[in-house]
Amino acid sequence: MGKPTIADLAKAAGVSVTTVSHAFSGRRYVEPETRKRIETLAQEMGYRPNHRAQRLRTGRAGSIALVSSMPFAVAAGPSRLGFLMEIAAAAAVTAFARGISLCLVPPLGPRDRLDALEVDGAIVVEPERDDPVLDFFSSRGTEVVCIGRAPDREDLPFVDLQSAATAHLLLDHLLAGDGQVGLITGQQRRNSYIEMEAVYAQRMAESGLAPLALRLDEQGGEQAAAIAAESLLRDNPSVSALCVPVDAFATGVLNAARATGRQVPQDLRIATRYDGMRAKLATPPLTAVDLHLNEVAEAAVDLLLARLELAGSATPVISSPSLVLRGSSSARPEGGGPDASSQNDARREPDQER
Repeated sequence: MGKPTIADLAKAAGVSVTTVSHAFSGRRYVEPETRKRIETLAQEMGYRPNHRAQRLRTGRAGSIALVSSMPFAVAAGPSRLGFLMEIAAAAAVTAFARGISLCLVPPLGPRDRLDALEVDGAIVVEPERDDPVLDFFSSRGTEVVCIGRAPDREDLPFVDLQSAATAHLLLDHLLAGDGQVGLITGQQRRNSYIEMEAVYAQRMAESGLAPLALRLDEQGGEQAAAIAAESLLRDNPSVSALCVPVDAFATGVLNAARATGRQVPQDLRIATRYDGMRAKLATPPLTAVDLHLNEVAEAAVDLLLARLELAGSATPVISSPSLVLRGSSSARPEGGGPDASSQNDARREPDQER
C-alpha cells in the first residue's frame, strides 16, 4: 500500500478533507471527539500531515520570530544565558507544541538587518519608544505581540511584565533600611524603566526622601554603570541602597562599591530586577525578582497565535512577581542563616531548567 493521503484519512473518518486539515492545523474549531477520532485513525494508518503543503496552501511560513532590541552591552556575557534565552526556551517549547517553529533573533547591532526574516508573526521583547524593530515589522504588515508594553503604541497587544508591581516589591525591601535610596535605570525609554521611575518618584514623595535617580545609556553596559555609580557614591555619602533594574548595571554598581570602599550589604544594599545568571554569579549574589518568564513566554506565543488565528488563547494569566533575597541587600537572606540564599536558588532551579 502506498502512503495514505489526507483524502484517505478523511474517508476513513467520515469527514471532509477540510475538517482533517483544520484538526491538524488548529486554524478552525473541530469538535474534540472528531479531532480525537481523526488523530487516532491517522496514527493507525500511518498518516502524517504535509506541513509544507499546508504552508503553500495558506501562504504562511509556519514560524514566528522572537526579537529583542537590547544592545549587546547589556545582553552579552552571563546575560546570554539569562533573560532572552529563558524566554526563548519556554517560547520554543510552546510554539512547537502548537505546530509552529520559533526563530530566535540575537541582540541586534546598529547595522544588523531583519530583511531575511520570513515569519508569520513576531514577539518583540521589551521594545523601546520608537523602536526600529517595531517599525520594520509594521512596514511589512507582520503581526506583532510585545513582552512588556510598547511605549506610545496602544495599538500593539502585549503580555504585561508587571513592572510597577516589581518596582514596589524592590522598593519595599530597600526602603526598609535607613538612609537614602537611589535609582539607576536605562536612558532608553522602555516601559519597565518608565514604570520603575514613576513608582520611585511616588515612593520617595510618600517617604519624605529626596529622589536621587540616574539614567544611563544601555550601550555603556557594566563599565558605564561602574563609572557613574562611583561618582554618585562619592558625591552622596548618605546613599545606603540602590535599586538597579538592569542586571549589567547592577554588577557595575558592585564594582563601584568596591572602588569607594563600601561594604555590600553593610554600607550599601543593592537589588536588581531579573533573577538570572548575572544576579546569581555576582559577588555577593544580587537580590532580584522572579518574573515567571516561562509563563510570560507561553502567554506571548499563545497571544500571537490567537491573533494569527492559528491556535492559542488571548487571555494570558501570569503569576505575581516574587522577591529572591540574596547577600547584596541582606546579611541574613530570607529564611535566615548563611545558606538561605543558596537554598532559595536550589528550590527555584527546576523551574528555570524547564
